[in-house]
Amino acid sequence: VQLQASGGGLVQAGGSLRLSCTASGSIYSINAMSWYRQAPGKQRELVAASISESITNYAESVKGRFTISRDDAKNTVFLQMNSLKPEDAAVYYCRMRVTTTRFEAPFEYWGQGTQVTVSS
Repeated sequence: VQLQASGGGLVQAGGSLRLSCTASGSIYSINAMSWYRQAPGKQRELVAASISESITNYAESVKGRFTISRDDAKNTVFLQMNSLKPEDAAVYYCRMRVTTTRFEAPFEYWGQGTQVTVSS
């Protein structure tokens, strides 16, 4: 299973970006999908999680500005980021809990990360 993240880039403060992450490979099902970020010198932190299409949670720092969504048919998770701030700059990683066969326990997979830079 591989996760491919995309959509990062350079944006001015107040701007928007939309990240995408698609899983490929031997996939039976995916339940939790989430986005993390890691800024230089800081620990990786949870930004947003989609436990299912109707259950989501967000870090306090992004509530009201970021929206996580998913397309289960395409094994894809999105992160719409609005009103970006310089402190949102980081490498963003997607993570998915994937079951590869009906007989296996789920396993957590990570994407390679996509850089988000916010200029003030």
